[in-house]
Amino acid sequence: MQSLKQAMPTLARHEGVWEGQCRYFDADGRLIDQHQSRLSCSFPSDGPYPFLQTNVYRWADGRSETRVYPATFHDGRVHWETAEISGWAAQVAADPEGLTLMLRWVPHAEPAVCVDEWVQVSACGRFRSRVGQWVENGRVRMRMISDEQRVAG
Repeated sequence: MQSLKQAMPTLARHEGVWEGQCRYFDADGRLIDQHQSRLSCSFPSDGPYPFLQTNVYRWADGRSETRVYPATFHDGRVHWETAEISGWAAQVAADPEGLTLMLRWVPHAEPAVCVDEWVQVSACGRFRSRVGQWVENGRVRMRMISDEQRVAG
């Protein structure tokens, strides 16, 4: 059987630990939140999940939050089904350089909201950016921008 890394080489380029800053904006472009982030992307060699992402967020006021996203792989995509979200990630076939992933997920607490996220890794593999938008009833409610640098892996 083909490994996830072989099937999704763009996703494989994200293996490692990424640190950066996430900024959230309302629909009018006003900053509503920001925090430091540390995201770890791994491909466990055993167990039920071929991809695991752990997100650690830290705010300036001392708050922190950790979220773990184990993913399955089928139909050419990784799929998340956790207590918090349902969603998937896929490579962008139209990207000849293999730098782009698209994600779509729905937070279980807000089933009318759909989150679309674009993740772009740099050609050198040291940097990446994430841009997401929360859409509710066809209207953008919030946007997120994150700039990250690989610190391990």
